[in-house]
This record gives sequence, C-alpha cells and structure tokens, in this order.
Amino acid sequence: MGRWSSFPYDDSAYRYSAAALKKHWARLHAGDAEPWPAQADVRAAWALFHAGEFSAAYDAGLQAAAAGHPGGLTVAHKAQCIYANYLEKSERTRLAMLLEAAERARAQQAAEPGNANAWYWQAYALGRYSQGISVTKALAQGLGGKVRHALETAIGLAPTHADAHTALGTFHAEVIDKVGQLLGRTQGADVARGLAMFRRGLELNPHSAIARVEYANGLVMLEGERRMKQAEQLYAEAAACTPMDAMEHLDVELARAELAG
Repeated sequence: MGRWSSFPYDDSAYRYSAAALKKHWARLHAGDAEPWPAQADVRAAWALFHAGEFSAAYDAGLQAAAAGHPGGLTVAHKAQCIYANYLEKSERTRLAMLLEAAERARAQQAAEPGNANAWYWQAYALGRYSQGISVTKALAQGLGGKVRHALETAIGLAPTHADAHTALGTFHAEVIDKVGQLLGRTQGADVARGLAMFRRGLELNPHSAIARVEYANGLVMLEGERRMKQAEQLYAEAAACTPMDAMEHLDVELARAELAG
C-alpha cells in the first residue's frame, strides 16, 4: 500500500527503553487493556508503536507473529488502524488499510477467541471504515451488527477495556444520529446505553483525550445542541491532556483542532 507517512511531531518523549516501557505499561495501555507481553520481539514492536514509528511497528508485529508470538498481531492491528485514521492522506488507501486490519483481526479471533483485542480491533477498523463510506451505507451492509457484536464480545472478555466502552458509545450515538431512535433500536442502539458507555470509558481511563473527544461528539449526536457547552468543556479537557505516546499526541491534536474549528 505504498510508503507510510512519518509521525509529524517531536517523538523524543515517546521513545521508551525496555525498562521504561515496562514501568509505564499500565498507563500506556489503560485504554486497550493489553497485557504485558512475555516476548522481547513483541515488546520491541510496541516500543516502535509508542514512538510513532507505525510502519516499523506494523512490520515488527507481523514478524513477531510469524515467529510464533501472536501478540505481535495486536501491534500490527493498532499501528495500521491508528496510522490509517490519523495520517493516511489517500481516502482509498485509508479504507483499504482498515479493511485489511479488520480481516486480519477476524482471522485472529478464530485462533484466539478469548483475545479481547482481536475483537476490539476488528470493531475499530470496521467502525472507522463505516464512517468513511457513511454510517447509513455501512448499516445497510450489515456492518453495524458486526461492530456492536465485536465490541460487546471485547467487553465481555475484558470488562476494563476502556476503549471498547467508548467505541460502543460511539456506535450507539452514530446509529441514532443517522437513523433516529426508533430505527436505531433495530440495530441495538439506545441513548441511555450509549451515554453510559461513554461515562464508563472515561472512568476506566481518566487520562484519555480521545475518550473525551468521542464523548463530546456523542453527547451532541444523542442529545442535541443543548449539550454543546458540555461538549466544548470535554474538548478543552482533551486538548489539555498530557500525551504519553505518539497516538495520544495525535488524539490531543484532534481535540485542539475541534476547539479551533
């Protein structure tokens, strides 16, 4: 799919030694609840990811998986999805990358049905793909049900998976925003449940900028313009978050762009 663009910000604060990676692991993975990997090659792939070397992390993750360390697949999923969502300039390439990640995660589920992030990254990739082609079109293709099922499975396997809670909130919000509450129920979408998911995601990962951004967006989609002031406060809080890695830096920049816009 061609050469990946470089992380466009200073990454010096995000280059973790092996010891530092272990020390900060719980904070770095408060969102995805990924367990500390036993294999050195998987840990090295994660270090590349956190430093914003997404292409190298993707390659290293796949190499680790090929060497018999399936934890490398999670690095590859995350590197590809985060890069596609934030940095890929070609919409066609972005959508192709997301579909590739979704299919690889689906295949991982067959081999590791108890791996929460195999389910989460399929949902994330299909969710971002759905946003790209339009949520309405995605629902017509049956993608909404796949996203919801994958996220609910991830939460069932890892109840403290903050990002899955936030993403499930986004699912409820976007479905209701596009088709309304009545038709939304046929897709399993509900206003109260969506709001509860956003709140829970933020409770589980209170340092998260992206949880605040998605919650802000969801509030307006679910409850309208009367929630704009609260949404703006969440954007401001997100913009003030201190990032611990390249992905979080991109999340903070997104929040700043929302405020500026």
